Amino acid sequence: MKSSNRDEIMDDLDRRLLAELRVNARASVPKLAQLLGVAAGTVKTRMDRLIDQGVIAGFTVRLRDDAADGTIRGVMMIELSGKNVKTLVASLRKNLGFAALHTTNGEWDLIAEIQVPALSDFHQVVTTVRAMEGIAKTESYLFLGPA
Repeated sequence: MKSSNRDEIMDDLDRRLLAELRVNARASVPKLAQLLGVAAGTVKTRMDRLIDQGVIAGFTVRLRDDAADGTIRGVMMIELSGKNVKTLVASLRKNLGFAALHTTNGEWDLIAEIQVPALSDFHQVVTTVRAMEGIAKTESYLFLGPA
């Protein structure tokens, strides 16, 4: 059950714990305790609190860039226009090619992470979004590989 007080401030230990979990979400509590130089009970308590607060939303598998099994990845920056922005954003969230959709500041209103099985699917996502009512401008980039 999520805590009602989501405003609790994370300290340095919380941030270091999250950093270790980003490197290896499968790390055991004793291993995390060893890496952080604290007791296993402290790690367990911190993890439980971060989960309860919704800071940790889940654990996942991260593939090596060269093991992505041919998945086409990229981003699309989107500028919105018009009065029905909430409806448009709700519609964009349903786009099956989007792995995530983020609001942002600056020139672009949204940044969409695209993840599809083929280049033709990437093209279809871009074409569909550009044709939507309320899309003023887009800019898309394919990820070619790790830097």
